Amino acid sequence: MRSTGFAFLLVLAVLVLPTHCVAQSTSDSIAVLGGHWFDTESGTFQPNEGILITDGRFATIDAPVTLPEGVKFVKLSDDHYILPGLIDCHAHYNVKLLQKRREEFHVIPLQYLANGVTVTFSCGEYDPQGMLQLRKDIESGNKIGPRLLNSGPYFGIARRPWHADPQQVRDEVDFWAAQGVGGLKAKLIDPECLKALIDQAHKHDLTVTGHLDSGFRNSVNPSTAIDMGIDRIEHFLGGDAMPDNRSAYSSLARITADMPEFKAIVQKFIDTDTYFDATITAYGYFGDREQFYDYWFDEPSLLTDYVREKIDERNAARQKRPDRGGERRQQKNLFQQIFEAKQTTIDDYFRAGGLITLGTDHFSSGTHLAGFGAHREMHVMANAGIPAADVIRIATINGARALKIDDEHGSIAVGKSGDLLIVSGNPLEDITSTRNGQYVIRSGIVYRPAELLDSVKGQLGPTSDEEAAEW
Repeated sequence: MRSTGFAFLLVLAVLVLPTHCVAQSTSDSIAVLGGHWFDTESGTFQPNEGILITDGRFATIDAPVTLPEGVKFVKLSDDHYILPGLIDCHAHYNVKLLQKRREEFHVIPLQYLANGVTVTFSCGEYDPQGMLQLRKDIESGNKIGPRLLNSGPYFGIARRPWHADPQQVRDEVDFWAAQGVGGLKAKLIDPECLKALIDQAHKHDLTVTGHLDSGFRNSVNPSTAIDMGIDRIEHFLGGDAMPDNRSAYSSLARITADMPEFKAIVQKFIDTDTYFDATITAYGYFGDREQFYDYWFDEPSLLTDYVREKIDERNAARQKRPDRGGERRQQKNLFQQIFEAKQTTIDDYFRAGGLITLGTDHFSSGTHLAGFGAHREMHVMANAGIPAADVIRIATINGARALKIDDEHGSIAVGKSGDLLIVSGNPLEDITSTRNGQYVIRSGIVYRPAELLDSVKGQLGPTSDEEAAEW
């Protein structure tokens, strides 16, 4: 039997009273006292006199809070730092634990929230109807998770089968807009369908993001997509640094910041206010994993015993297939080179004035989970040279603006959704302090990350051969 109880900590008067339940009424008020809060505009932490969240929204910021009898409050120490909830613009709720990628609705939402990710854009869905239901379950309080912005299915050959024409694309955009999606995702799409996708999405005030290519074999170079009006670009900048006589991946590892072609496409992003979702660490998972991929929590402990056994069997079998070893090494080397190239160019893009969002783009194959990847992505960006304050902005307000939800999310401001990640240690001194989550507050509901994770240990994936048929 899977646990349906999730823990959050409420502090009443001066007593700490642990309470277990699925949801807390957002009509209650929560006061956060002490610690330091992140001022997005100045990029600094300010001493916190008091933050009051009422009806799930910030009511007062950094002001003495008068506590009527019965008002709950969280008392922080001087070593606590208060961040806006993180925003993952390229989240995946699907995993590939055995044979295929499929959405997972029980553990994955919760591990995002436990990592302080309070908003996710599900950037391409394998089970769009299931993801719509997950959104409804989270919104109703039947499940715990971040705010979920659905994307619907992929538009392009990443969805199989794909035989759409521009009119079919327009009709499908109308359908998914009526379902309340928060944006749309193109992946490996042809020019005519992409133009129809962008134009029709904008009629519904929806943004479009794209995993594109170089223009090779009737694909679309990001530069061309920008001319069409696309809102965000995933993974790589494109332009003449990625010529259309070969695929994008053939060019990525060769791109350097001093190339005129790189500088030209960077300027095009800046001139058009196009956001770049760098997803740097997504490539490193397939590389050496020698840096940035350590565990501070035992992520595989969330897997079922059955899945862990199957993964061990799979790894043992791979070791016995030397005929494929060279192929695997070649692919691993390519992804490692791309990972390193992206690290060496992201700071130049940032310092030129380019807009960046945080995206994890990771489906777990049994080792690392996407929610934890938000902190890895922040670590890589800071290590590449982006100042920690700007890394926090990238992970919060930039994502909100890119998704057009900055009136509700992305900063600690009166009227916005009461979403906070409270950590121990100053992230401006060490960005990896964001991993030290002590509390997550989502729309005024307070959770303990460690207790959330403990509640679903051993529950990710099938538990038997019979269940594995669906995986």
